[in-house]
Amino acid sequence: MELHSLLRTPHPALRTPYSVLLTPYSPMEPSIPDLRAEPRERAYAQLLEMQSLLLEGSDDAIAGMATVSALLHHAFSHLWTGFYRVVEPGVLLRVGPYQGSLGCQEITFGRGVCGTAAAERRTVVVANVHDFPGHISCDARSQSEIVVPVFDATGALMAVLDIDSSVPNAFGDADRDGLEKLVAWFARATYVPVPV
Repeated sequence: MELHSLLRTPHPALRTPYSVLLTPYSPMEPSIPDLRAEPRERAYAQLLEMQSLLLEGSDDAIAGMATVSALLHHAFSHLWTGFYRVVEPGVLLRVGPYQGSLGCQEITFGRGVCGTAAAERRTVVVANVHDFPGHISCDARSQSEIVVPVFDATGALMAVLDIDSSVPNAFGDADRDGLEKLVAWFARATYVPVPV
């Protein structure tokens, strides 16, 4: 079934039928629902379904990063939501598709929350960024942060997903689980790092 047709049909995993999510302007541009009041597990289930439909047939990592950034940023009204791409494995991350205020351009592995998640290849949840040694403050309004590593089909680190909130302790286990499921899509994506 084409994406156009799928977006017009109700789906049992979503509380809101796809047709309600559509803008009146184009059947190919669904609105992103405000999921802040939803239980996190249900919210991430909705986002996973939207991600699957929107990226159906795609294996483009950059398009996937842009789509995931937009979905998460608008669904939860985060301060900053986006990706830092690996441009030099084990050494350097560079800002990729994102939503929100300006991000840092480059982050070295092991530095700040993003660099730590990249170097250790694990999700890092920070309840209070002011308590994190070496935190990089790209936006002074940031109070809490979660960074999730993104792996390609070979298991190589291709990026990290970084989300900042202006609210302390904004992220928990449901966020970790939901975000790790969302970035699992990238295991099928194609990505060629841009040379430094």
